[in-house]
Amino acid sequence: MRYIELSIKATPSNETITDVLSFHLGGIGYDSFVATEKGLEAYIPEKSFSEESLKEILEGLPVDLADLFKDIDISYEFNLIEDENWNKRWEENYFEPLIMGDKCIVRSSFHEVDKESEYEIVIDPKMAFGTGHHQTTYLMLQEILKQDLEGAKVLDIGCGTAVLAILASKMGAKGVIAIDFDEWAYENAKENVVLNNTHNVDVRLGEVDLVKSEKFDFIFANINRSILLQDIEHYANTMNDGATLIMSGFYLFDVPDIKLECEKNNLTYKKTEQKDDWCAVLCVKN
Repeated sequence: MRYIELSIKATPSNETITDVLSFHLGGIGYDSFVATEKGLEAYIPEKSFSEESLKEILEGLPVDLADLFKDIDISYEFNLIEDENWNKRWEENYFEPLIMGDKCIVRSSFHEVDKESEYEIVIDPKMAFGTGHHQTTYLMLQEILKQDLEGAKVLDIGCGTAVLAILASKMGAKGVIAIDFDEWAYENAKENVVLNNTHNVDVRLGEVDLVKSEKFDFIFANINRSILLQDIEHYANTMNDGATLIMSGFYLFDVPDIKLECEKNNLTYKKTEQKDDWCAVLCVKN
């Protein structure tokens, strides 16, 4: 699969600007992001790229966030990247080991880490989202590490690299299903499952309706606000009584809408965790 590399220049540029851009671009199919000194690099499968959709996002930002973007000058350019360049780009530029104290290390197969941890996860990300470095993935890993997954049945929806599913397996989950609608992520997730010898992780290509007849003790969903609000009802229908739902991919100002949708579906809000401007929410089925 070939990707489009989008380079956005924001003048001036800061972390909040790049986070907002990442959030909105994620809603139209961009699945990997790298903040730069000048703005943001974003990546989308060639077949999903639409310059018209991109323009709608960028032109709509000042309307949605007038105070933030009123003095920001935004320009962009894009180019086609061939398959064979991906691993080299990630290895050379984008992916350093993630060390979460003595609990968890996320590294690539080309890294050497002179540190021991309870759980070590090997991720060769290619272009699938989920190395742990983005705030939302970090928040998900952090919350999962607090849970007792021994013997649990787990669903990782929008799995990307399958980093969350792999962690669940290593933490003792008896069965894990990891789903992504993107074929590139699906193939990458399968490769990472093999790298980690987590053979009880069942990777599937599709969306949440693939598991509408199954029940889970934990559901992890690191996607984006619009998809979460659309699918929370489906998550709730596949949760056992007392099951836990952990979600991220949204900002603090999105939390009230997330909470309301959870309450509509018999899910009790428990807490919000925050990293920079991003949040994770934990709910439990009544």
